Amino acid sequence: MTINGEKFTQDSLPLLDYLKQRDLQITHIALELNGKIVPKDELATLVFKQGDVVEIVSFVGGG
Repeated sequence: MTINGEKFTQDSLPLLDYLKQRDLQITHIALELNGKIVPKDELATLVFKQGDVVEIVSFVGGG
């Protein structure tokens, strides 16, 4: 699987584990999986698998 251009060799990787490792909040991201936007209500149970191509964009507040 490839996430934001970084290759991973695991057979599977839950999105929540990936976000926790990077100190990101599920409520502050948009996610594209294999060319399609994933609805917010599906993110909590999403598990990436080999062959997936993922792009994650995180939103940061500022002022």
